[in-house]
Amino acid sequence: MKAINRQFTEIINGNKQFIIPVFQRDFSWTPDQCEQLWCDVCRASSEGVACDHFMGSIVYISAGSPSAAFQSWLLIDGQQRMTTLTVLLIALRDHIRDSDWTGGEDGPTTDKIDAYYLKNTHESGPRRHKLVLRRKDKATLHALVEAKDLSEFGNDLSELVAEAYEFFRSALRAPGINPEDVYRGIAHLNVVDVTLDRGVDNPQLVFESMNSTGVDLRQSDLIRNYLLMDLDESDQTRLYEEYWREIEELFHSSGNAFDWFLRDYMALDKGLTQQIRLDIIYDEFKEFWNRGGERPLPELLSDMLRVARTYAAFLGIAPMQRPWLSDAMSHMRSLNTTQGLLIMQLYDCHEKNQLSQDEFVRAVELIESYLLRRAVLGLQTRNYWSVFAKIAHDLDRESVFESLQATLARLRGNYRFPSDEEFKRGLLERDLYGLRVCKHILDRLENAGHQEPSPVHNYSIEHIMPQEISSTREWQEMLGENWAAIHEVWLHRLGNLTLTAYNSAYSNRPFEEKQKIEGGFQDSAVRLNRDVRDQERWTQDEIEARGKRLANCACNIWKYHEADAASIQAAATRDLRKRAAKQNPDHLQMTDDVRQLLDEIRGSIREFVEVIEVIERKSICCYGPEFFAELMPMRYYVRVILPLEFSNIENLEELDIHDTSAWKFVPNRVNTDCDVLVDVIDQADISAVIPIIRQALDQSR
Repeated sequence: MKAINRQFTEIINGNKQFIIPVFQRDFSWTPDQCEQLWCDVCRASSEGVACDHFMGSIVYISAGSPSAAFQSWLLIDGQQRMTTLTVLLIALRDHIRDSDWTGGEDGPTTDKIDAYYLKNTHESGPRRHKLVLRRKDKATLHALVEAKDLSEFGNDLSELVAEAYEFFRSALRAPGINPEDVYRGIAHLNVVDVTLDRGVDNPQLVFESMNSTGVDLRQSDLIRNYLLMDLDESDQTRLYEEYWREIEELFHSSGNAFDWFLRDYMALDKGLTQQIRLDIIYDEFKEFWNRGGERPLPELLSDMLRVARTYAAFLGIAPMQRPWLSDAMSHMRSLNTTQGLLIMQLYDCHEKNQLSQDEFVRAVELIESYLLRRAVLGLQTRNYWSVFAKIAHDLDRESVFESLQATLARLRGNYRFPSDEEFKRGLLERDLYGLRVCKHILDRLENAGHQEPSPVHNYSIEHIMPQEISSTREWQEMLGENWAAIHEVWLHRLGNLTLTAYNSAYSNRPFEEKQKIEGGFQDSAVRLNRDVRDQERWTQDEIEARGKRLANCACNIWKYHEADAASIQAAATRDLRKRAAKQNPDHLQMTDDVRQLLDEIRGSIREFVEVIEVIERKSICCYGPEFFAELMPMRYYVRVILPLEFSNIENLEELDIHDTSAWKFVPNRVNTDCDVLVDVIDQADISAVIPIIRQALDQSR
């Protein structure tokens, strides 16, 4: 590597060409950055400046075998500065041409600027231009160099390149601006000129060190450079055009979605259930790719593109590849987008014929039901990503939909799948109007099961009993002497909410007027208003009755998981076997004598049950498949902890056995609800404790 301090004009002058590699970002400087550069140029040109103005570094590497006549370079870092200065030089040239300005012998002319900084005047074809950008940027910049009209470009115009050009044209027209000063200012801009030796220097390491702050670089930018930078230019271009470009375009206008995809793609491959932080995705990807071993890069990129199409469709930023899934996916996505990893897994199962079309739709509807039910009850949403990641990794490929049902059914506590009773109670007793999902619920209640959907996107939420009735005598009389209390309790309940396109017309009118006005309930085409149009009164009784009917409908739309006991048990057993495989009981610390006792107890248990042994803390917990014994190695003996009632134990002879129901504390015990404790000290104790262990096993079944 060679690094020297040079003037920018020395770097670009000569019979040479700088190429922005396909893996680099598009031009991204806005007028704000252009204004800063303009200020630097003006400062560098002012009188009394003792030294040149430093503006950063430019790093490049040979694009092939350099010849004495023509040199081609791949620009690794500094493309934004070089592009903006090139646009400034084009603007300066055009300003001189249009204003007929003439200066001194050393001053700028249109021919000088073209020959020194914009064109290789003795070359033709691809070698003609000194700077070659990417895609729209390339076409727009070259049109400016050739003084072509940009108005014909339409959607193919690079707006930022065109904006930069217009900024500098405007700046040059300002009073007091002398083209010769600007030309001198550009000549006084210094950079660190870094030339890399191909085969010796690692361009990616240099790029990382010079972009360590990560300013203006997304994690996906760094990963793209990491994958493509080391390749020959032809391979870079081919792999970029075949794979990466389409992936980029999928996420082009979607904020951080590309980084989300990369995070979830790695998590799916590595079996992660904890989110990778967005600011370290690049570091994790390097480890992920290095761990991939001999996997060819085209194979990785092909797979990433396949999954990216799925992920983008899930987010709603790309067309749905399977139209029959569109409605279900849209309904689910409107509630949450942390389940992307699970959706990718389901897509993969479907592509491998492990999940039918009908099951796929039902799976997405089931996830929507889980999210919606929990939202109605106000249950915890934190760590949803980890919950869905674990579900994705736990899917049984032999029975995907059934295992999804079972895994959702096994969620407990803050992440449980609410029952029909809980869901109905939440719908009937909570103030739905204040929930983010209120419109979603009403929209689905309006259209679910109908082939001719109402245009709910044009509708707003309407309170049948208005939000303000303190000055409406008719409502007060209808509700009775306790009208204020009834209004407060029932105003925002499901039974009092509907949809309408006439919200402003309804206002706080009496119920009879809301029935009969143009577009009123009796004239409404909204299905939710069918049980309102024929009512003569609208009181607590009518609101409650309508709420119950709608809650029953909601349970049919957002169904319970309906997992059967056998599937739930199979899922539990799979989970236990995974946990058992993670640790080996031989790694538990104990003396040789205690280990011998423990191994004999384990061997005796295996004679009457196919036991699953899971290491928890310092114990071996035994499942068959339900928990039935905890074996805890102690200093001189093995403690056996059992889920039995002490009074029901059939054999108490010759054992050191305890009823711990009255104990305040049992050190290191995993299963705190187990009250029977047996200390096995020698061989004789083993033969006595085994029948009690069998009793615990029989009770667990």
